[in-house]
Amino acid sequence: MGAVGAMLAVDLFLHRDNHVIGFREAATWSAIWVAAGLAFGAVLWVWQGGDVAGEYYAGYLIEKALSIDNVFVFALIFTHFAVPDAFQHKVLFWGVLSALVLRFAFIFVGAELLETFFWTAYVFGAFLIYTGYKMAFNHGDQTPPDRNPVVRLVRRVIPTDPNYHGAAFFTRVDGKRVATLLFVVLVAVEATDIIFAVDSVAAILAITTSTFIVWTANAFAILGLRSLYFCLAGLLRRFVHLHYGLAVLLAFAGVKLILSETPVGKLPIPLTLGVIVVVITVSIVWSLRSTRDNPEIEDAGEPSDEDGTDAVVGSGDSDSAVSHR
Repeated sequence: MGAVGAMLAVDLFLHRDNHVIGFREAATWSAIWVAAGLAFGAVLWVWQGGDVAGEYYAGYLIEKALSIDNVFVFALIFTHFAVPDAFQHKVLFWGVLSALVLRFAFIFVGAELLETFFWTAYVFGAFLIYTGYKMAFNHGDQTPPDRNPVVRLVRRVIPTDPNYHGAAFFTRVDGKRVATLLFVVLVAVEATDIIFAVDSVAAILAITTSTFIVWTANAFAILGLRSLYFCLAGLLRRFVHLHYGLAVLLAFAGVKLILSETPVGKLPIPLTLGVIVVVITVSIVWSLRSTRDNPEIEDAGEPSDEDGTDAVVGSGDSDSAVSHR
């Protein structure tokens, strides 16, 4: 907890100004967060042994893979609300901070249920298999962000100004304190993360019910989510088949969870790690090869660092970043 809090503080301090995150800066920070996540696994290996470290790495990888789908939705939200590029990092920072707190609660509740009631494994397993099916065959069905029930509720309850006022979440209009459109965007990000949290936490609980391992794997994967967004935003249209890989991972986690309460028992961690790595690799390579000869996608996916606005889609055309959805 202390280490995660310290890294969040460092990230907030270094990005306290509102500026456009370029590809080079995002790639550097992505490398730092990935290195931190992998290093923590090495610490666990020395401290707790290979089995515990293997569980952590499996959880970290599956959460990292699922976080790419978060990036797709972030792109959709930012494009829909035409969020200025310079304010996107602030929204993601506070969105990720709330996600860490939310998942902390989900993890303890989920782990306690699995430890107390054996049949919970069947419920969670069936949920993951169904979620995998929905992701594979209904991936293009997206509710517009402004029609999200939580967003609509906030707009009804809290007086909201339909404009941006710099990086402020709240401002005063005619002497009254109102929420800005940036606050509505933050609510949209947090509301969608609730759905992602249920999926990802359930998937990692299929690997281990150790709350320490599950939360640290979630935390280290989520800490790099902002940088991952700015790294991949310009390349999103090339990952046209990635959702099939994520669907397979969710279904695999569901089957694994169900089998853990049968005579088969828990599947070996090396097998789990192997499945995760192979599925992610195949889906990414398949996507890149499928879009290799498409000039339009190639041009849209080429990040440059000339003006610092590369790999950011907040002010682009509403169909460009999420056309495959």
